[in-house]
Amino acid sequence: MTTAAPTGKTSAGKARIRFQERAELLDFLLDVSAATSETLDLDRILANVAAIVKDVIPYDLFAILLYSERQKGLSIRYSIGHREEVIRNLVIPLGEGLTGVAAANRQPVLSADVRNDARYLSALDAVQSELAVPMLARGKLVGIIDLQSTHLSAYREQDRALLQLIASRVAVSIDNARLYRRVDRQNRTLKTLAHLSQEFSSILDLDELLRKIATTTHSLVAFDAFSILLLDADRKVLRHRFSERYDERVVLDNIPLGKGLTGAAAESREIVRVADTLADQRYIASHPDIRSEIAVPLIVQDRVVGVMNLESERMGYFTEEHSRLLSLLAPQIASSVENARLYEEIAQREQWMDRDLKAAHNVQLIMLPREAPEVEGLEVAIRLRPAREITGDVYDIFEHSSGETVFLFGDVSGKGAAAALYGAMVSGLLRTLAHRRRDPAELLKLLNRVLRERIVGTQYVALLVLVWESKKHRFIMANAGAEPPIICRGADIIKPKVEGVPAGLLDNREYDEVIFDTQPGDVIVLHSDGITDQPNPKGVEYGPARLARKLQKLCAKSPEDLADSILADVENYKSTAPTHDDQTLIVLKVR
Repeated sequence: MTTAAPTGKTSAGKARIRFQERAELLDFLLDVSAATSETLDLDRILANVAAIVKDVIPYDLFAILLYSERQKGLSIRYSIGHREEVIRNLVIPLGEGLTGVAAANRQPVLSADVRNDARYLSALDAVQSELAVPMLARGKLVGIIDLQSTHLSAYREQDRALLQLIASRVAVSIDNARLYRRVDRQNRTLKTLAHLSQEFSSILDLDELLRKIATTTHSLVAFDAFSILLLDADRKVLRHRFSERYDERVVLDNIPLGKGLTGAAAESREIVRVADTLADQRYIASHPDIRSEIAVPLIVQDRVVGVMNLESERMGYFTEEHSRLLSLLAPQIASSVENARLYEEIAQREQWMDRDLKAAHNVQLIMLPREAPEVEGLEVAIRLRPAREITGDVYDIFEHSSGETVFLFGDVSGKGAAAALYGAMVSGLLRTLAHRRRDPAELLKLLNRVLRERIVGTQYVALLVLVWESKKHRFIMANAGAEPPIICRGADIIKPKVEGVPAGLLDNREYDEVIFDTQPGDVIVLHSDGITDQPNPKGVEYGPARLARKLQKLCAKSPEDLADSILADVENYKSTAPTHDDQTLIVLKVR
């Protein structure tokens, strides 16, 4: 077979004429270097190379194939004249085809008649000759510049030498552009991960977070099925907390630790990537079409909390690059999932505690009298305003076996459920012990001894005991560290001096008794320190002096009105300040 000799009008002919002088060739190569080094945009560089080659060497089909170390082959990155399906799917291993041979040997390959060359891989039936020249940079293979023509013997040794010179000049620029693109992609990935970290950490609803993770991960790595499994350390199983396939939620069984690919990832604490699930005995089939899978352990502070699992219907779909990306994403997901799970547990515990507190509140309503009983010779009013759901204040009114009425009023150390339970124990003990000891001082001494035998941490109770002898119109008082009563008689305020150490605090305590003879119209106010210690927004306490002045003004009122007025004054005084402590009042008025 023969082909027409090139004329001066062909590109090759122009090239030979153009470079008759060495200086012209050097100028051309400088232009090549300038055209490919002016940018780091890979697409722009490849287009420039195609234009440069077209200007000096004729071709009907043009391709730049870049070498992938991961794929161990060449893929078309830029082309002119090639079919789209060839560009999209073709991967040429080293040593196969003219381009593969050129890449493997790192030497140009020129075929004057490809139809008689067994190495040729057909791209177009009309192609008759081909020239493939490797691009080398820093001692490594970058790719191949491949020219194909529909003419026999279209390329000569001069074309091979010229294309080799061009390839040597553009290889470094192409390699730099690829490195820049890789670094730029990594930077964008890191920025994305930083943004995702902030976004994930702001979501505390676990289900909402897992949906967000699935959506975000899919935007980075396409998958056909996705699961998040959380570790149940006690049962040593991975529980499916979230799974979806084609955007539809699915429910899968729990997976024992060490079983399946997810169990293997959790146990080894390393990413498990399987190119063909059907060939891996560890694979637990969840969907019939799945062919590849990658399981990523989620680790927080050297502790596995779960596994993120991605599946694809394509064999060998997940790559080393996917592994690197998911390994960067996994710590953010793990931390956010653990925070959301802890928040969920805390919220659940708070719900349980809230139910318990409400139950305790209802029990306390039964144990602490809200309505005053009928007491001979006295009018009685009771008011209670807890700082929390339940109160640590202790009070009770009951009749002694001898006919006298016993008033108990005090405050347990601490607040909340623990104080309320301790107070309930104290009330129960007092009702029992009061039948064995009539005198308030002896009753407190006995209570102190019993509490010291039942020490509960550092808790104790400050308690005032008053025994009302209606026939003698007098109170017998003993105090174990509680606020002493305030008594209003006409225009006078009387503060009986009755003191003592809180019960349950120290061993072998003795208590004094004080007898107070009453007169008709006397008002006796028993109050908790939550009233006098209540601060206003400036931090200044309500104080006993203000309480005494308020009582003087209200002394003529009924116990009910007086108690309501005092609490209203305290509320007005505190304004926007929080309630400092439980506020309890018992107001007694002698008939």
